[in-house]
Amino acid sequence: MSKHTFKIMARLIKKEYVVPFILVTSLFFMWGFFRSILDLLNKHFQTLLDISITKSAYVQGAFFLGYFLLALPAGSFINRFGYRRGVVFGLVLFAIGSLLFIPGGYLLNFNFFLFSLFVIASGLVFLETAANPYVTRLGEKETAASRLNLAQSFNGLGCAIGPFLGGLVLFGNNSGSDASANLSTPYAVMAVVVLVIAFLFSRANLPEIKEEEADSAQAGDPKKLSRNGLFIFGFIALLCYEISEISINSLFINYSESEQQIVPSLATRLLSFCLLMFMGARFVGSWVMSRISAEKVLLFCAIGTVLTTLLVAMRLGKVSMVALVANYALEAIMFPTIFSIALSSVGPLTKRASSVLMLSTIGGAIGTLLMAYMADRVNLSTSFIVPMLGYLVVAIYAFHVARKRVTTTH
Repeated sequence: MSKHTFKIMARLIKKEYVVPFILVTSLFFMWGFFRSILDLLNKHFQTLLDISITKSAYVQGAFFLGYFLLALPAGSFINRFGYRRGVVFGLVLFAIGSLLFIPGGYLLNFNFFLFSLFVIASGLVFLETAANPYVTRLGEKETAASRLNLAQSFNGLGCAIGPFLGGLVLFGNNSGSDASANLSTPYAVMAVVVLVIAFLFSRANLPEIKEEEADSAQAGDPKKLSRNGLFIFGFIALLCYEISEISINSLFINYSESEQQIVPSLATRLLSFCLLMFMGARFVGSWVMSRISAEKVLLFCAIGTVLTTLLVAMRLGKVSMVALVANYALEAIMFPTIFSIALSSVGPLTKRASSVLMLSTIGGAIGTLLMAYMADRVNLSTSFIVPMLGYLVVAIYAFHVARKRVTTTH
């Protein structure tokens, strides 16, 4: 990490929590790396298994269904057993799902691959449910959004490296048994790495932060969240963001090939560049939000993404491609910012609220299926109306929060 990054950390993180912050931030990198490779599987399965764009979108369907079904159980598990055990359990599930790709490479059965991805997602939801709220608590409440953006920057780094390495492996040779080996080998390696990390976390001194759960009676009352308007709106905004971000990532290679005539191997490198820019924008966003309110930055970025996706939908050739690339920088701060703003009003319900917010990841499946359906029946450019509408909801949410904060301060 750079000297500038350490200065930001010193401002945002309590001294006694620096080591836990670094440990947990490594998880952000790991699931970012995996989720970016997931975006390559759509195109790879279309070639390897000869399936349509719509059917390949079941990759996101199975994956984010795992998030949706396991989010609340993950929250209950972490609430009972703590952050560290939640992380270790999630890592073990992640490793099991990765190992299932070994027999999957021999069977070449699409449904078996979907089951493997479901198991991996079940593990990742434990990691995210634990890591996101944990990071928000490692410093002052006022800097929670900036701190989570800093941690999520390393998620962006994993996202940037994933398509580059994944593209070299998956699109190096797409024929016969070599293609199946290209698919199973990296997952086997990933499983070994994940198990090593799980062992390290099982031995790590990761302090529990219990003050948000001080009122156990209140923490056990789910009705408290359902009556929290700001939290509910935050959940809706996060769902719409997931619809937009995941659907674009999932069909980026298809769009590049069919609408911009870019071959898949080059498109994966372009995606890697976009995600590298995404990472950089999160670093910048973390710095900006330590000086400007998070909701104002979110509003600016949301308006920008509505405009960029509109330009893509209008089929303006290279202008649309430039707009799509720019969209990655504009959307970068959205997830951690919406997440931290939504949690800021829940008090002792933080762990439960975090697991509820993770339900929003089902939006990734919804958005990808909607875009794929439109792509197969109209064209990929027009399908960008789906993420544009998602970003519009985020913009409305940011405007609402900004106006509410202004009213409160006066």
